[in-house]
Amino acid sequence: MSERVRLENIAIVLHRPQIPENIGAAARAMRNMGLRRLIVVAPENFDLSRVRMMATHGGQEIVEAMARCDDLPEALGPFNFVACTTARLGGQRRTVLSPADLAENLIPLSRENRIAIVFGPEDRGLSNEDIRYSHYLVNIPTAEFSSLNLAQAVMVVCYELFKARTLKKPAFVPRLANRFELDAMYAQLADVLVRISYINTENPEYWVNNLRRFFNRYPLRAKEVAIIRGVCRQIDWYGRKCYDNGMDAARKPSPTDPLRKERVAHR
Repeated sequence: MSERVRLENIAIVLHRPQIPENIGAAARAMRNMGLRRLIVVAPENFDLSRVRMMATHGGQEIVEAMARCDDLPEALGPFNFVACTTARLGGQRRTVLSPADLAENLIPLSRENRIAIVFGPEDRGLSNEDIRYSHYLVNIPTAEFSSLNLAQAVMVVCYELFKARTLKKPAFVPRLANRFELDAMYAQLADVLVRISYINTENPEYWVNNLRRFFNRYPLRAKEVAIIRGVCRQIDWYGRKCYDNGMDAARKPSPTDPLRKERVAHR
């Protein structure tokens, strides 16, 4: 029994595309490979007529249903799993998958989870800040010149998704936490860890990014995020309780306080 990637659960996200024709060509490539959901984030020089022209007749349906968002967190919020594409390697981009490897990994994940695959602007790709939302980084291997046209990159990834299948028995994959849930968890973690002086208050995001990379190696379930947030709430409650108890103790006179003894003697 073969199982394929559930393309209906996968969206292509174009972050800050600069050339309207590339949006249309990407829509056409998606239609060729059976993907339907396109999200465009903060496009530059957006011209719907130019988008439609390159989408041709086949891609018009995708263009008409295309969603537009103002920023990446808004676009990725509803998704349980995010893969970001990159041409640059090294630094924070050491662990990357090929499109074929990505597609194979998405076979079980796509059964119960909404997945976003993010492509960056044509001139510079996704920034380090952008890729912090990703669970996987994807790189399209090339010979010497690593830069691909945006629509070409979309086609390569969509093609691998279209043809990916497995003959293995389907494994159980739970619903993962979406970006809204994860971002709320990271914000709460940062707040609590600053309060208990575990991370530097001057640059908390540096430490939170380390936590992001750690948790992204083990994509969290929604229930696990709820557990972590519950632990954070308990740490915060206990810290406040200890502080309040200390303040109360400081306000009460000590049994060895000579002024207290004098007051007791005059009663």
